[in-house]
Amino acid sequence: MKILNKFSFQDLFIFDLANNHQGDIEHAMKIIDEVANLVQKYKLNGAIKFQFRELSTFIHKDSRDSKENKHIERFLSTELNPNDFKKLADYAKLKSLKTICTPFDEASVDLIRKLKFDAIKITSCSSKDWPLIEKIASANLPIVFSTGGLLIEDIDNLVSFLDHKGSEFGIMHCVSIYPTPPKDCNLVQISVLKQRYPDKVIGWSTHEDPNTTEPIQVGYALGARMFERHVGYETDKYKLNTYSSNPSQLKKWIESYQKVITLYGKEERFSNELEISSINSLSRGVYSKKNFKKGELINHSDVYFAMPIKEGQLTSGEFKKGIICNDSVNKDAPINNIQIVKPIETKFKSIKSAIHEIRAMLNKAKIILSSEFEIEVSHHYGIENYREYGALIITCINREYCKKLLVVLPNQKHPNHYHKLKEETFQVLSGTLEITIDGHEKILYPGDCCLVQPGVFHSFTSKDGCIVEEISTTHFKDDSFYQDDSINRLEREARKTKVDHWGRYQMTEEYEKQQIRRD
Repeated sequence: MKILNKFSFQDLFIFDLANNHQGDIEHAMKIIDEVANLVQKYKLNGAIKFQFRELSTFIHKDSRDSKENKHIERFLSTELNPNDFKKLADYAKLKSLKTICTPFDEASVDLIRKLKFDAIKITSCSSKDWPLIEKIASANLPIVFSTGGLLIEDIDNLVSFLDHKGSEFGIMHCVSIYPTPPKDCNLVQISVLKQRYPDKVIGWSTHEDPNTTEPIQVGYALGARMFERHVGYETDKYKLNTYSSNPSQLKKWIESYQKVITLYGKEERFSNELEISSINSLSRGVYSKKNFKKGELINHSDVYFAMPIKEGQLTSGEFKKGIICNDSVNKDAPINNIQIVKPIETKFKSIKSAIHEIRAMLNKAKIILSSEFEIEVSHHYGIENYREYGALIITCINREYCKKLLVVLPNQKHPNHYHKLKEETFQVLSGTLEITIDGHEKILYPGDCCLVQPGVFHSFTSKDGCIVEEISTTHFKDDSFYQDDSINRLEREARKTKVDHWGRYQMTEEYEKQQIRRD
């Protein structure tokens, strides 16, 4: 038997057998074969899902012949015993499928554990069945739960409970209408769940018309990364219900998913050569309005911008004050990069560009700042080395208590130091922080806190960039003492830069003038 990889919720396809096996093992195996073929063909993270009920106790003894509840006759007519389920589960694993099962009672949870299923499902109708949920949580298996018919507070309760139990779980948006009309799909809930539970994989458990493929595309675009569908196989003997997919419909459904992946693309921004070529063909280049001599300053009034742009030509976007001709240029000729000397970039440019990135980090972390704060950039080894050594400090309030936000860029390091007076607590809001306190290293993840007492050396860095909330006693300007004495010898203004006009990313003019004089 093939050993399966560690269970993953990411890009998981759950094919729900439900009662479509019709109580016939051979028929069930045929469905498993069809699912396995599709999973293999399209290289999916695929799982077959069963449903267990201990019918001797699940259905009340006085209601076994009842016709009032349509499900009772269906369950009884398709009943399989535990040995049958074991054969099917083993067969699915042999076909390299993961195995998931929905229990409807406590006895079924025990059977799931006995048969060594990979994961367990809490169906929508059981998502407020707390005796059963308690039992499921105790099984110590990965959990997927559906949210059909649940209010947001019901979902909050279940998420909180499972987190408290230390369960690994994913969440399925689900509409428990069979089949689900388009108007009731309410796919925006995928986005709602993704925003509310950002550390969980969100999915779409679908019951719409099996011939419909648009919902899986919309669901993926909104953030769904798990998908579930009822599956079956129709024969002359066994008919299929209106919300279960046959192999042909499943194939179209999966292909629709793969198409949307192609359309969705990558979250990292990039430009390909064709795109660059297309943009360049419409870009404007810099042309001279007069004849220039070598050494002459090129003013804005001395040039004009027009297309087409020539190879090696200075673009309109690259033009700036302070460009000097390094060669003669004729009137109406393109000004090429090799013909000019560009002005030396100021040391402040590295900070200004970093501020754009920092604003983006704050936006991504959904941290909103009012106008009532002070910003200071620490650059312990010079502004030009800010991206390697330093941090951006946002002081929200500084009284008997102090609150700051520290923004650490990717791979940026803050040197080892201590405070004589200040006691501070760090809590990570976004990213990860690698902090060393009194020689002891630890990694802090979002939500993690650590205390730094007065007189204790500490330093930190972040591989992926990090936003940290600092809560402390009063901060005093001259209360930072560095292990590297060369930093201590610097005037405070030489290692700190105030940032003014946050919205326009400008440096404090007075400080910039001081630096110019110092340079």
